[in-house]
Amino acid sequence: QVHLVESGGGSVQAGGSLRLSCAASGLTFVRHAMGWFRQAPGKERECVAAIDGMTGTTDYVDSVKGRFTISRDNVKKTAYLQMNSLKPEDTAVYFCALRMGGLAMRGIHYNFWGQGTQVTVSS
Repeated sequence: QVHLVESGGGSVQAGGSLRLSCAASGLTFVRHAMGWFRQAPGKERECVAAIDGMTGTTDYVDSVKGRFTISRDNVKKTAYLQMNSLKPEDTAVYFCALRMGGLAMRGIHYNFWGQGTQVTVSS
């Protein structure tokens, strides 16, 4: 059974940084794409970053380009989201997800999800 467990959320002031981690278990991690999604109250879920399992190719939503970096350690079966220069509008519950395929930026393409971790950015 596949499990994804996020950690690293918390509260930070604007301009600060956080690093989210997503530990995967139950499958061969290297073959699959990973994505980080977020959902703020009253807003739709959006993919902020994704990384391909085989090529390491990454993609980002425009609002986080230059501030967020997605990475993965295939040995540790863990994906990361380094978030710098955080803004109040980055406040949301952040989810990691795994896709049994290549890189994608839409949630419908992902097969497994973590439970989410809260990120709160104060001004």
